[in-house]
Amino acid sequence: MTTPIEPQQFRAALGQFATGIAVVTAVGADGRPAGVTVNSFASVSLDPPLVLWCLAHKAATMSVFQAAGHYAINILAADQVELSNRFALPQADRFAGIDWTPGLGGAPLLDGCCARLECRAETRYAGGDHLIFVGRVERLARDERPPLIYHASRYRALTDLPAAPDVAQTPM
Repeated sequence: MTTPIEPQQFRAALGQFATGIAVVTAVGADGRPAGVTVNSFASVSLDPPLVLWCLAHKAATMSVFQAAGHYAINILAADQVELSNRFALPQADRFAGIDWTPGLGGAPLLDGCCARLECRAETRYAGGDHLIFVGRVERLARDERPPLIYHASRYRALTDLPAAPDVAQTPM
């Protein structure tokens, strides 16, 4: 028999895994843009190019993303903390005063990101209190800007360390 895991302990343990921060965007049926900050994002497959991200069932934007045929994953740069906070906290119009252009399906592409992935909604899976969205990347852009990092409930920036050994070239 296992002991129940306390949500705060679980969250603290997961916080030890450093992640990037992204703002996922789409356009609702009413034509209004929607967006949400996520750090639950991962690559799934290179061929075909698939990515996943997760959204809490209780999120105010859930209905927009469930209905969206396309969405954009805007991977934030280190100087975009304010943008991360804007899309993480409730606001009447998260897009007021920020620069963006419409991408595939009208999904907003945010300016200044270190990467932007334009995705066609592929499938969704139930995952506890979240819904897991899998998207097929149809178009992308990237910039050599340093990414915004999230670790232990704080924003972080990368620090260069010595290069990792090239394992593929090392004889075993």
